[in-house]
Amino acid sequence: MNVTRSTRISKYLARHLRHDPQRIGITLDARGWVPVEELLRAAAQHGFRFSRAELAEVVADNDKQRYSLDTSQDRIRANQGHSVPVELDLAATRPPDWLYHGTSARSVAAIQKEGLRPMNRHAVHLSPRRETARRVGTRRGRPVVLPVAAADMHRDGHVFQVSVNGVWLVSAVPPRYLSFPDTLTPPVPPRR
Repeated sequence: MNVTRSTRISKYLARHLRHDPQRIGITLDARGWVPVEELLRAAAQHGFRFSRAELAEVVADNDKQRYSLDTSQDRIRANQGHSVPVELDLAATRPPDWLYHGTSARSVAAIQKEGLRPMNRHAVHLSPRRETARRVGTRRGRPVVLPVAAADMHRDGHVFQVSVNGVWLVSAVPPRYLSFPDTLTPPVPPRR
């Protein structure tokens, strides 16, 4: 399968397994799973046909490992990033000392005031690697990587989970746990 086809299928899955399953008439169970045959049938009825083999290839080859098939290969779900109610059944996990969040430069001022919030998703997404966070930040403009003092948050009672594909999830990150690059803070004008 070529990259363009794989990307189209992946984006289709993201939309319908994370955000808008009812648009094509599928229903996710409480943990986000949907039968593969139901998904394939619904997609075909809504004008976007793809095969079970193509689906399996997208799941296996997705660079961010966004999707999982169950052990029987009969059900599929998104690993995280849902805006619809699901319970992924992830255990609370002690995070590494530092995690990273990629964002755009234009979002930094609001983050400095409010911290990181999940917005329309269930949780804030964090990466264990700075480079991964930078790539995430490039999606919406000039990237900025914000280090998160995850060990301090954990010590203070914040609960972390890690998804199957290595994305760290937390309900929010208050500003005091974030490090902001000095170059993003506008200089304070001298007093006259």
